[in-house]
Amino acid sequence: MAQQKKYGKYIVDAPIMQSVMFPQITAPQINVFGGEHLGGIQFTMNWSYLTEPFVMVDSSHSHEFDQVICFIGGNPLNIREFGGEVEFYFGEEKEKHIITSPSYICVPRGLIHGPLIVKSIKKPIVYMDFPLTARYLKKNASEKK
Repeated sequence: MAQQKKYGKYIVDAPIMQSVMFPQITAPQINVFGGEHLGGIQFTMNWSYLTEPFVMVDSSHSHEFDQVICFIGGNPLNIREFGGEVEFYFGEEKEKHIITSPSYICVPRGLIHGPLIVKSIKKPIVYMDFPLTARYLKKNASEKK
């Protein structure tokens, strides 16, 4: 808990919760929203521990902000130990990329991307999402620009 000191407002208790969107995510998650938890800064973070395959994002969409997505192995002593396969799609043409090792995905603002499909998991994977916005909003690819 943040101390009541001059700069104590800059230390925030981590909002740890159960997933309400994905029943396949059974471990607690951390979801930090810059607009809600961090005084409005342009940052959001989602941290999830993945243990089974599922469709995380089922459609193509874009954002008005930059985004970084990260996948690493779930063993904290060896995060290079990546036990799964993730499909990620870029562009209107849905260029498919298969992730089988720890990776960062850079999604510049306005770039259509998705779906995101966790195809297989043999060992847990950590998923981290860093939208550079205070409030996460997406625009479906079918919407007019």
